[in-house]
Amino acid sequence: MSTKVADHVLQRLREWGVEHVFGYPGDGINGLLAAWGRADNQPLFIQSRHEEMSAFQAVGYAKFSGRLGVCAATSGPGAIHLLNGLYDAKLDHVPVLAIVGQTHRTAMGGSYQQEVDLHTLYKDVASDFVETVTVPEQLPNVLDRAIRTAFARRAPTAIIIPGDVQELEYSAPTHEFKMVPSSLDSSSWTATPADDSVRRAAEILNSGDKVAILVGQGASGARAEVEQIAELLGAGVAKALLGKDALSDELPYVTGAIGLLGTRPSYELMRDCDTLLTIGSSFPYTQFLPDFGKARGVQIDIDPHMVGMRYPYEVNLVGDAKATLERLIPLIRSEERGREWYDTVCDNVARWHEVMDRRANLSADPINPEYVTRALDPLLPDNAIVSSDSGSAANWYARHLTMRPGMRGSLSGTLATMGCGVPYAIGAKFAHPDRPAIALVGDGAMQMNGLAELITAAKYKDLWEDPRLVVGIFNNHDLNQVTWEMRAMEGAPSFLPSQELPDVQYAAFARSLGLTGIRVEKPQDVAAAWRAGLEADGPAVIEFLTDPAVPPIPPHATWDQMEATAASILKGDADRGSMIRQGFKAKMQDFLQGREGRDKKSD
Repeated sequence: MSTKVADHVLQRLREWGVEHVFGYPGDGINGLLAAWGRADNQPLFIQSRHEEMSAFQAVGYAKFSGRLGVCAATSGPGAIHLLNGLYDAKLDHVPVLAIVGQTHRTAMGGSYQQEVDLHTLYKDVASDFVETVTVPEQLPNVLDRAIRTAFARRAPTAIIIPGDVQELEYSAPTHEFKMVPSSLDSSSWTATPADDSVRRAAEILNSGDKVAILVGQGASGARAEVEQIAELLGAGVAKALLGKDALSDELPYVTGAIGLLGTRPSYELMRDCDTLLTIGSSFPYTQFLPDFGKARGVQIDIDPHMVGMRYPYEVNLVGDAKATLERLIPLIRSEERGREWYDTVCDNVARWHEVMDRRANLSADPINPEYVTRALDPLLPDNAIVSSDSGSAANWYARHLTMRPGMRGSLSGTLATMGCGVPYAIGAKFAHPDRPAIALVGDGAMQMNGLAELITAAKYKDLWEDPRLVVGIFNNHDLNQVTWEMRAMEGAPSFLPSQELPDVQYAAFARSLGLTGIRVEKPQDVAAAWRAGLEADGPAVIEFLTDPAVPPIPPHATWDQMEATAASILKGDADRGSMIRQGFKAKMQDFLQGREGRDKKSD
């Protein structure tokens, strides 16, 4: 049997070790779909309900496996639908390859049906590599470069294959002028900075008395080294949300998340430190970093295009986090540094955990969303993979879940797009079919994307060795994060026509698909519901009716933000009574924390 271009695409993907392709069919990739039939569905074609979900699933797969995520879509509308997920990959630095169809070459330029200038459309999202295959001999080089570039640049890449090209007989590039042959092998490599730069970085860190470390996802492969340098420096460690699983939250000096969704100990760590070491993070919110000129700074990042931003670092070490720290650690002097700063950081962390526990146990109408996440925390299996959607659910994920060694977690960090939580979890299940996945999702994101992808979970659940995929939904009938941002940042009351959501029976919908569905209306039933979901023999949806008046605003809110929130109340916010009650109770826990800290110091 002759080999067509489409056959060779799948063969080449298999040779690169690709086992899954997340996609949706369409006539622009009919040639590829026919090839999948001839190839006995290898690599496995995973059908989503929408191309955007295919891209998100590829991102989740790549984030949780460290491997290449691959998605496929038809020409025109299908290729357009991939964009949001691909931008998520671009902004979070994740290797994803998009394979998209195009109208036949004979129709290109003729304003043909579903003809879109895909090369121009994809030039930004796949700026590191996008190419159209027009002849068979071009294919291996284009596909190989797309895959290598996705890995090397940690970025999405794209190849566009017109429908008629997919059907052509494949012929390899020859040993001739203007032919570009290709090869499969891609050896591993490690970048390390120059010795002089490492010595200068060590001098800065050794001179500091109050060292703060900020880690992101780039530190995830250097867990032991980060722990070692933190202990040598007597430092506190804050985490950007993409680095939540880079270090265990059980360590006493780990202050948790930083930023708008962050913790008070992380805020205090950055406010009071005299030296900052940033490892594998490009956390964008400068206002949560030390004041300019107050702290000396060192940055470690593998990408030379991402160093030197966000803060006036004195030394920017371009290199792999693990390899760079291995060279830096022997130069760190620990014997000259006292313990006062370290003890202060640990005390702040301990008190914060007490505050979070009290806040989670505050009464609400009907259920406190903080308690929902707090109750899940001790029940999480040690090998759990947790995805969080964007919105107020991300606040509770950031502040209440304790990441332990072996656990994984992620969200849409830089794009902060809604609708990624459930498809991320599905991608995680294909990356690790033997591990449980949990998605924390608001009702807005669930209505946007999650409901339809429950169908995908039902379709593929039998392929997973561990069939558990638990979707926890915060059902508060409100686009809650935006509602609170309007109050805190604009001083505007909630605009119900844009913010109010219809009440959907999520658990009942799950049961209609043959999945476990549980609706929780009382706080005393929360823990039992989580246990039931984690003990189910397949995907489960647990719908919690939560109080939209519980404030997700940061515990270190500025006076401007508090004044703006107060102004929204005076302007007649529809939920002003509950806002006042819940906001007062939450802030009282911060007051009690400060009082307890002062009492301990006076003893």
